[in-house]
Amino acid sequence: MELTEKLKKYLAFKSSFLNNRKLQLGFVVLVLFAMVYTILAITITPNRVALEEGKPSPQTIYAPKETIDWYTTNLLRDDAAKSIPETYDFDPEILPQAEERLENFFAAVAAARAEEDAEAGIEKLKDYVASEEFALDSELQVALLDEKNEDLTKLKETLQIILQNTLEQGIKATGVENARRQALAELERWHPEAPFYSTGEAILEVLIKPNLIYNASVTTRAREEARQSVEPVRIMKGALIVSEGQQVTSIHIAQLEALGLQRTSTDYVTFSGLFIVLLVLFLLIGIYFYLYDKEVLEKPSYLLLYGLIVIFTLLFSAAGNMFSGYFLPVAAGIILITILFNVSLALVSGIVFGIFAVLMTGGVRFVIVSLLGGLAAVYGVHKVNRRDDVAKAGLYVACINAAAIVGIFLFTGSVKLEYDFIREFAIGVMAGIGNGLFSSVVAIGMLPFLESGFGLTTSITFLELANPNQKLLKRLLREAPGTYHHSIIVANLAEAAAEAVNADPLLARVGAYYHDIGKLRRPYFFSENQLAQNNPHEKISANLSKLIITSHIKDGVELGRKEKLPQSILDIIQQHHGTSLVSYFYVRATEGCTERDKVEESSFRYEGPKPRSKEAAIVHLADAVEASVRSMVKPSPSKVDGMVKKIIKDRLNDGQLDESDLTLREVDVITATFIHILSGIFHTRIEYPEKDFKEMAGGLNGASY
Repeated sequence: MELTEKLKKYLAFKSSFLNNRKLQLGFVVLVLFAMVYTILAITITPNRVALEEGKPSPQTIYAPKETIDWYTTNLLRDDAAKSIPETYDFDPEILPQAEERLENFFAAVAAARAEEDAEAGIEKLKDYVASEEFALDSELQVALLDEKNEDLTKLKETLQIILQNTLEQGIKATGVENARRQALAELERWHPEAPFYSTGEAILEVLIKPNLIYNASVTTRAREEARQSVEPVRIMKGALIVSEGQQVTSIHIAQLEALGLQRTSTDYVTFSGLFIVLLVLFLLIGIYFYLYDKEVLEKPSYLLLYGLIVIFTLLFSAAGNMFSGYFLPVAAGIILITILFNVSLALVSGIVFGIFAVLMTGGVRFVIVSLLGGLAAVYGVHKVNRRDDVAKAGLYVACINAAAIVGIFLFTGSVKLEYDFIREFAIGVMAGIGNGLFSSVVAIGMLPFLESGFGLTTSITFLELANPNQKLLKRLLREAPGTYHHSIIVANLAEAAAEAVNADPLLARVGAYYHDIGKLRRPYFFSENQLAQNNPHEKISANLSKLIITSHIKDGVELGRKEKLPQSILDIIQQHHGTSLVSYFYVRATEGCTERDKVEESSFRYEGPKPRSKEAAIVHLADAVEASVRSMVKPSPSKVDGMVKKIIKDRLNDGQLDESDLTLREVDVITATFIHILSGIFHTRIEYPEKDFKEMAGGLNGASY
């Protein structure tokens, strides 16, 4: 009983899930987010260790990638900065100022001595000394006034020499005391007497001061230049970091952290940051889908397909990153998105893959290569006309990658004719070229599986269907040759017209190839296949003929489904006659009819529907004009022109183009295209006289102009 209830709940949930598009979208988004997050988390956090400084390493560790050893680099840069001495600016005004103050002091002493009133002279000298902040007490000042002029002059000259010698050598703020001691020692040698030495000491204490001023900005700039002149020390991929059993040092820890191998408490912060980045990225992609590509949101299978392409691209990129950061085959994903979706989404995806490249490699140079390679991939497959266009796109990506890598090496200025540089450069270029080639191989290999798995039709599918060796086309050639050649001409008309109005020329051409495959069931009932045979319609009624003629639409759809033709081709098969009138048999049916036996026109129309796309409408018009022009006797350019315009005007008036996206301007362009091509096909031929024809039969059979 419980099992039955659980089964019922499961079936109810399954039914609800399958019928709820929003629930399906939510589930797909959650699964894709979880997978992308997991892949990136594993990629950016390789096998980490938890080594402790001072303890032996439990294993031997090699660098899994190339990176900069910032610990050693910063040590070398610090040493380079310390080797740069401090910069000081010499102040040339200090010595003249000191000499002037010395001269003024002795002038003040002389003026005080010249005073008639001794007390007044002492007071004047005392005021001056106080203003100059010389440490001369009153007794010393009185003693100076009593000294001889010759002795004072000698003291002044000695002090001038000492000041000049001391200040000219330059004095830093930290060397003032030492300079004063040297000056006082010199003074003591010349004037050991108390009054003179004490006076000189007081003066020198004030006048000797720093004249070398520290220039902080110049010093800082010079030291920073010295730091930057030191090239970063690189840890090369495969380099030994620490051996098993070796004592772990701070250098080992720093190198492991630079490589992202040392487990720290910041891991959770890193994972949280990654979660936020991906959340914002998914939100922005969702907004893009909502604004510019709603079809992806309307069909969860399309979103799942897009997500699978992203997942596969990430997986291949994670594997390629183990070899080189330049070997991230994001171009493979962009090629698939361009072919399976559209160019706009591919360009947006290129930016998304560039962000993934940043997260995986941490290097801007690898992102530049990924973005440029992605643009080359979009250019290479934006319009696939041949099967080898995807392979050519891989070559474009390889060339662009190689050029970008060379440019990056030149731009960074790291060109050196040394083994390490040549090795790194060669590996980078080879990785870039291999990246492009591998991307095309992956895209070519995955494309058929994604197409069949999700029921999508791409230009590659159309190119395969356009192959004349296709089963249906070979049958058409053998069993209904007239229809086959009619379809070829219609295809040429439709392709040219589609190019002229920016529709899909490949879809129009392939749709035209298969539009009449329903005639394979009864080919001899259609005039182009009757050749010299009698017309079977002469022996049956107009109503039966109408049924046979119109049934080729239904027969074609059934045959197309049996052969698994894409839905877009089936739509063209079903819509290529629209609801147009089978006029020939309608006229036959109305001949000799009385009012009571009046034939309804609607009963002689195709079931439709009317063409609902530009391509279906173009095939509809091309089919009509080709058949009409082919039925003309002795067609001329003017007749072709008139017939094409009449047929297209009649279809417009009949409302056959009402449900298509064609504008009147585009209809005019299509008309001109048809006239140009048909005038070339059904041009006038020269009719040779019988005699001339026999003479030319051996060489110029069938010559025409």
